[in-house]
Amino acid sequence: MAKRDYYEVLGLSKGASTDDIKKAYRKLAMKHHPDRNPGDKEAEAKFKEAAEAYEVLSDEAKRARYDQFGHAGVEGMGHAGQGFNSMEDIFAAFGDVFGGGSIFDQFFGGGGGGRGERNQGASLKLGLEITFREAMFGCTKTIDLKRNEDCETCSGTGAKPGTKSAACRLCGGSGIVRQGQGFFVVQTACPQCHGAGKTISDPCATCRGAGSVPKKVTIKVRIPAGIEDGSRLRVSGEGEPGRQGGPRGDLYVYVTVKADAFFERHDHDVVCKVPVTYAQAALGAEIDVPTLNGSAKLKIAPGTQPNEILRMRGQGVPTGRGTHRGDQLVIVQVTVPKKTSARQQELLKELGVIEEESGEQRNFFERIKSMFE
Repeated sequence: MAKRDYYEVLGLSKGASTDDIKKAYRKLAMKHHPDRNPGDKEAEAKFKEAAEAYEVLSDEAKRARYDQFGHAGVEGMGHAGQGFNSMEDIFAAFGDVFGGGSIFDQFFGGGGGGRGERNQGASLKLGLEITFREAMFGCTKTIDLKRNEDCETCSGTGAKPGTKSAACRLCGGSGIVRQGQGFFVVQTACPQCHGAGKTISDPCATCRGAGSVPKKVTIKVRIPAGIEDGSRLRVSGEGEPGRQGGPRGDLYVYVTVKADAFFERHDHDVVCKVPVTYAQAALGAEIDVPTLNGSAKLKIAPGTQPNEILRMRGQGVPTGRGTHRGDQLVIVQVTVPKKTSARQQELLKELGVIEEESGEQRNFFERIKSMFE
């Protein structure tokens, strides 16, 4: 089968720069890598074809001969025109394309740190319910938490005091083993030491070789003012202990805010409903309204309508920008008494007569009637 043109393989023209050739090869290598396409022979063939094209076009001397004589011009020049015997040949030749071989280390198990190195501990998750007012003004909550702590008996080594752990014989202390499969190498955690890189012949009686034991601890979590329901707080260094002396993981606190009987939150504003009498709405008044900071005065203008929204500035939720806060929105609820005294009935009847004489009710029905004519 005739070989494809190397420029065509990389999707380039003959005038492509060295950087263009490197970028094109990197893109194809990532796309067709066998580890990303397990069992796909076509992808493996394309991966090797791209490597062969790059091996020629990235070398000035080989590229010049290829441009002049084609595939025949580079036969016998190292790997050029002959393909590669294995994936490890490609790794050895082109690791620098991927920043010092880092991507090949990941795929092939070449280089890289072993699992027995210092690693950060696992993170923990915790739910916390707070009141509406605690969310508005912030607070500090004390939380009891059960987590693993370094064993005091063995100081976290897992070995019986006076003894030491030994490097795992199977993995040599790296915590990983590599196995060749066809053209590439598979890297897995060592089955002997489970990735720790060490074995303990005489384990600690307290932790049974684990190096840690579950303990109940008490920590303080600061809740910022204005926090929203469903927010996640990260408490650094309060998770599980690290391995081999590595740093602790983090604690993630998921906050639930209880609903308030009077206030509702809308972004940085709080909303509430306040009842006023018919007389207060019609004539105007000054009433006391509950706020997050206590009671405050609110002026009701004459002729205020039911469900009209009045704004009390600066009585809402802290925004986090200095002392700035949102507003309190008051929905006016005009109340109609279910029971009235004889005097109230007398006054209401008199009002009804006045309203009828003013023609406001009649004008209203005439406007409605005209809409259907």
